[in-house]
Amino acid sequence: MSQPAPDLTATQQVHDLLVIGGGINGCGIARDAAGRGLSVVLAEKGDLAGATSSASTKLFHGGLRYLEYFEFRLVREALIERETLLRAMPHISWPMRFVLPYHRDMRFDSDTPTSRLLGIFMPWMKGRRPAWLIRLGLFLYDNLGGRKILPGTTTLTLTGKEGAPLNDRFTKAYEYSDAWVEDSRLVVLNARDAAARGATIMTRSEVVSASVADGIWQVKIRTEDGEQTIAARMLINAAGPWVGDVIHGRLRLNSRENVRLVRGSHIVTRKLYDHDKCYFFQGSDGRIIFAIPYEQDFTLIGTTDAEHHDPSQTPVCTDEERDYLCNFASQYFKRPVTTDDIVWTYSGVRPLYDDGASSATAATRDYTLKVDQSAGAPVLNIFGGKITTYRRLAESALDKIGTILPLDKGKWTAGVALPGGDFPHDGVAALVAELQRDYPFLTDFWARRLARAYGTEARDILGAAKTATDLGHDFGATLSEAEVSWLITHEYARSAEDVLWRRSKLGLRMDQHQVAVLEEWTANHAKKVLRAAE
Repeated sequence: MSQPAPDLTATQQVHDLLVIGGGINGCGIARDAAGRGLSVVLAEKGDLAGATSSASTKLFHGGLRYLEYFEFRLVREALIERETLLRAMPHISWPMRFVLPYHRDMRFDSDTPTSRLLGIFMPWMKGRRPAWLIRLGLFLYDNLGGRKILPGTTTLTLTGKEGAPLNDRFTKAYEYSDAWVEDSRLVVLNARDAAARGATIMTRSEVVSASVADGIWQVKIRTEDGEQTIAARMLINAAGPWVGDVIHGRLRLNSRENVRLVRGSHIVTRKLYDHDKCYFFQGSDGRIIFAIPYEQDFTLIGTTDAEHHDPSQTPVCTDEERDYLCNFASQYFKRPVTTDDIVWTYSGVRPLYDDGASSATAATRDYTLKVDQSAGAPVLNIFGGKITTYRRLAESALDKIGTILPLDKGKWTAGVALPGGDFPHDGVAALVAELQRDYPFLTDFWARRLARAYGTEARDILGAAKTATDLGHDFGATLSEAEVSWLITHEYARSAEDVLWRRSKLGLRMDQHQVAVLEEWTANHAKKVLRAAE
């Protein structure tokens, strides 16, 4: 599919990589590649983390349920990664304890390899996950990944705070460890670190088409200021749900690889209980959901698994999914969860590799990387993956890139802090105390929010402020003009939605009037702020 070479000027720069997609996989690969000496451009058609990467369940986890599908390699890699990532980003990720209530008479309609084996060798156990099986799974979970930070599994009698919100029929539970992560902030921080290492990050920049001339990709990109063409030796297709559209529609490649789109929806309710642990609930349909403390005053419940056939259709939590999650959680909580409790819903599409699995739930969450050179220049297509293994996915991508382009050095990202994360993994409380000491006007909520979002960079936002008024206009919910200006100049924010739903979750706390004021201010000031920062 090579075409005659265009009349290139002598000043046209040929980049090593053009990464298509500003989700976690694209930004993770851009960061790793830039750190190895490659010249990198990343093009994202909307905002960073504008799709799947801001719609996860917000967990760094090994995937306890994947053990039922014998995905031991994936689980082990993810378990090891949890602690690697906790050390690199202690502001946006932290340990959490998960409570798994057990009820011996609960039955499940599950069709996993494990349940089929139980049905053959122990038919009396059909439809049940016996206690010994759960404990075996948790033993593997504790030991596959070489834990050092996270505590292991314990058994609970549900007579204390963990049992207070639950139905009285649950008297026993297992408690194990995983970790929380602010998913969209993870993406932005990877993009920022990539830029600090020389990458060019282009948001609101859509790849329209691409062709090959003399072994070099010529990629036409539509930006807010018009169209431009970027030359690159290799493309990285990390377009998430649109990976297939890029392969067939933008690059016009004849590939046999397919993506399976699976929608996961979540509901956010008013706070349902008063402790900081999460719940892992097993459903009668064999699925599981989490109930997680969220943004200090809310509870996050999810997720669903539903086929999503059209990537151009914006994913939303359907009424059926909303009711499913409410009914599922209500099987466990004393007080039923109703639609009146819901304050927000969100939904994302997982671009899984199509492995022919019988259901969306059974489809592999592992990643698959495929190099295609049929056009006369290489493109690496990224399928699947989960947020916990994004860094390892990037390393695997660089292994493949390294067979085509020379790299200055080997693997380097493990243990290297993301912006703001240069403090101990257990140092958030100390950081919050220091911020309140040096900026006495900060409330507990405000100080904790800044520490959790920005880590040591919170001081860069607060600067020499002596009072809250020194930070400029107060948009509400502790969001100041100084912070919004920072997000525009440092974190690629361009709209109120970027600020309120991806750089933060303050959209949960602001009313329509406050949002409108922020939107107007951002529209009027974004270009001025950027010019002043140049």
